[in-house]
Amino acid sequence: MNHSDLAALRGEPSYVWRAGQERRLQMMAEWAQLNGAAVLVAGCGVGIYARQIRQRFHSAVDAFDIELERVSTARNAIPDAIVSAGESIPFRDDAFDVVLSHEVIEHVKDDRRSAAEMVRVLKPGGRLLLFCPNRWYPFETHGHYWRGQYRFGNTPLINYLPDGPRDRLAPHVRAYTARAVRQLFADCPIECVHHSRIYGGYDNLIARMGRPARILRDFLHRLERTPLDVWGLSHFLVLQKR
Repeated sequence: MNHSDLAALRGEPSYVWRAGQERRLQMMAEWAQLNGAAVLVAGCGVGIYARQIRQRFHSAVDAFDIELERVSTARNAIPDAIVSAGESIPFRDDAFDVVLSHEVIEHVKDDRRSAAEMVRVLKPGGRLLLFCPNRWYPFETHGHYWRGQYRFGNTPLINYLPDGPRDRLAPHVRAYTARAVRQLFADCPIECVHHSRIYGGYDNLIARMGRPARILRDFLHRLERTPLDVWGLSHFLVLQKR
């Protein structure tokens, strides 16, 4: 399985647009007013979501990422994309109607500080859309370390271990329980208006297996917003600034 040199540090961003990305964009549009909005994509990767939001919703989109290589690619869609860390976002207070953080906060050095920064640049009444890994998903999707070597790919049950052994195997990425991710914003002037756990798009699996994988995906999607979403791939939070 191929991966970039940055995979261990930053994970892999979305490189292509497929059904899984489309589904998440529709979730964003359901919970935030994107049309004509001032939007910040915090941790934009190569700009896949930023491009779609700008083109479809005619939004004024700003974006940043910590990796110059990825920002350089993102600038094909968002020319003013900048290099920045999430712990010190270089925009003024109350600047954006919507802030999107898509599978990023698990990689930053200080997740609480990054959470506070995203709230700071959000306008009162604005919404923060946050996707991040669920601790109880049966696989760690960011790979793991074994005997000093990074091994890319899905690893079963790592996140079910206690924090000590779990963090030795996956020191490069966090995974959150529902309580833990909401606790990141405990000191922020923000309220949670929606929190669910969602299953993946499984586009790679469908490309290999076809109809059986599509049936499995559709079944898992029907488990969302039920008690059985506890094993979903990601948390999806919608947070509104007071």
